[in-house]
Amino acid sequence: MFTATCITLVPEAYPGPLGVSILGRSRAEGIWALETVDLRTFGLGKHRKVDDTPAGGGAGLVLRADVAAAAIDSVPRNGRPLVYLSPRGPRFDQKIARDWAAGPGVVLFCGRFEGLDERVLEARGMQEVSLGDFVLAGGDVAGMAMVEAAVRLLPGVAGNAASLTGESFETGLLEHPQYTQPRDWEGRPIPDILLSGDHKRIEEWRLSRSKALTFDRRPDLYAAYSRPPTSVAPETGDEPD
Repeated sequence: MFTATCITLVPEAYPGPLGVSILGRSRAEGIWALETVDLRTFGLGKHRKVDDTPAGGGAGLVLRADVAAAAIDSVPRNGRPLVYLSPRGPRFDQKIARDWAAGPGVVLFCGRFEGLDERVLEARGMQEVSLGDFVLAGGDVAGMAMVEAAVRLLPGVAGNAASLTGESFETGLLEHPQYTQPRDWEGRPIPDILLSGDHKRIEEWRLSRSKALTFDRRPDLYAAYSRPPTSVAPETGDEPD
């Protein structure tokens, strides 16, 4: 069973969004499991101290290597990657989510303060992964987002597994626009082609819209999708066919 273990200073924040909708239901059904490890339990002294001032001076506090290692070593890995949520790491993406979903789960170390002593990252072979190019107060929100992205790919979690294949990033493109009832809303009708019943033309239209959106909003994704390099990208302002 896929198991996500989160080492955290705020275990009371869980399950949070991981406890509702399809995530909560599938967890209750035993499709996946969520565990939390309270880092404070491994703290030192009367006040369970987990941090100290940065070596060499500077603002803030740094999580101690000995405390972090004790918490990490208490968790059976069972082949799961050990991940530190860090803005220094490569950005999390759909490929990483798929890789995690294909395995037994993941162990996430959700940091706080100025970060984690570098020595424990090295000694325990931790992978650093970032949610994006911004900084949060701690790693828990990022960790929950990553777990959600992986868990929803597990068999039996999504109500309609086919709906996963056409989503943004699964094909290298952003997802096409979606519409539903009413057919005309505030003078904005659903595109006629979606009501035509011609499934081939509908799929062609959706692919065209996906290409156009990706080209306009994520040129980096479109460039990767358009390889090999000999392919000609559409002129600026034009929509891909």
